[in-house]
Amino acid sequence: MARMNRRSLIKLFAAAAATATTWRLGGAATPDRQPVRKPIPSSNEALTVIGMGTWQSFNVGSDRPLRDARTEVLRAFFAGGGQLVDSSPMYGSSQDVLGDALDQLGHPEQCFSADKVWTRDGDQTRAQTEISAAKWRTRRFDLLQVHNLLSWEAHLETLADMKASGEVRYIGVTTSHGRRHRELEQVMRSQALDFVQLTYNPVDREVETRLLPLARERGIAVIANRPFRGGSLVDTLQRSGGPLPAWAAEVGCHNWPQLVLKWIVSHPAVTCAIPATTRVDHMQENMGAAIGDLPDAKLRARMLAAIQAA
Repeated sequence: MARMNRRSLIKLFAAAAATATTWRLGGAATPDRQPVRKPIPSSNEALTVIGMGTWQSFNVGSDRPLRDARTEVLRAFFAGGGQLVDSSPMYGSSQDVLGDALDQLGHPEQCFSADKVWTRDGDQTRAQTEISAAKWRTRRFDLLQVHNLLSWEAHLETLADMKASGEVRYIGVTTSHGRRHRELEQVMRSQALDFVQLTYNPVDREVETRLLPLARERGIAVIANRPFRGGSLVDTLQRSGGPLPAWAAEVGCHNWPQLVLKWIVSHPAVTCAIPATTRVDHMQENMGAAIGDLPDAKLRARMLAAIQAA
């Protein structure tokens, strides 16, 4: 028998892990278990409510085994019915690693590519987008966002022109860590946006007061970032939260991460959440949150109380 190299072993172990955990975690989409999708208000195009972030998780440089491991994470994401993948020039090597993974997977048609413009130079919108597209190995992004509102006036003007000419399908802006909400509100009120990205989870709920209602009023899709607060929320729940309440099964939740994600995406204004992970089993957990009905307001309140009490 030929000796297996490190790359082959990683692929073998990843595939075995996926097979062993899919039934337990509910992460694979099947004909009778399709993920929940919500419409993008500006077009009515439907998106799976669980997307994928790449901040830190895909920043692995040129390490071949680590790149192959990220390919398996992306494979599990698409197998679970995932669509929206989010990255940025700010995320180190993540765009390159993502492009390599998409190449290995044959650039699945279901991929909804979301990237960002991140430069103070308002004249570099197109130039930076071209560089990002080359790293993704794609000709056109589905969504381009102004990262953390950096020079948003100039970038949004160019992005609007790019949308009008068919160079990008959707445009938007982002914030994170609960910052710059007042400025974000101003942009949402004054600009023609398809998407806004912001931090929303059971701990960071400030956006419920003004920004989420405004998104519904203005017909703007919402991407919720930092759903697990960088992992700290899940760590706390799994360490001290105790067993999952028995009633969680009513909404198809089998672990704390799924309960958190389903609570987030069940908000009427939220289109999708974008957790990031480096592990196939965690990706399968995440995608399991997209399976089954979304809870109503009464059950959302019960879910939030359980999370807060943990």
